[in-house]
Amino acid sequence: MLSHRRIQFCRSCGTHVRYFVPQDDNRERASCPACGTVHYENPLAVVGTLPVWMSQVLLCRRNIEPRFGLWTLPGGFLELGETTEQGALRETTEEAGAQIELQGLYTVLNVVHVGQVHLYYRARMLGPHLDPGPETIEAKLFDEQDIPWDKLAFETVRTTLRCFFLDRQSSHFPVRCADIASGFTDSP
Repeated sequence: MLSHRRIQFCRSCGTHVRYFVPQDDNRERASCPACGTVHYENPLAVVGTLPVWMSQVLLCRRNIEPRFGLWTLPGGFLELGETTEQGALRETTEEAGAQIELQGLYTVLNVVHVGQVHLYYRARMLGPHLDPGPETIEAKLFDEQDIPWDKLAFETVRTTLRCFFLDRQSSHFPVRCADIASGFTDSP
């Protein structure tokens, strides 16, 4: 369970909200004592890709917090008005400048302690050219043995990469689902 409350004021009228279990509900909600609006807080979707060129995977070195300077797969928060596929493509373009073709959903990772669900798609790079955006210090292709495992930004990235290298041995890539326990995983 999240240890903090995010909503402080009613989005409808601006009154300070209170947290209580509304009638006909089963959990505490941010509720407005003035206008009666109940504000639901739901997990955020993080979308990204696992881009591959030949036998190498693409990683981006973060130029933003959290985890500044550490390596990650291209990804970020899903925006309103886009599908998970569109968001993953956008994030890959913004962070790495890589041209890719999605190959299907690969990992679905529940990060309950920060209220997120991470979805990574396998992707085939259409060429090795990279043009990282401002959120990325550098984008680089890595062979499996050269992955900077001790400098990965998020446990979701580590999990996705480990699954990929394991599945690559059999060329079978099922959708992998896992729960990520609290630890060094933070928001992307």
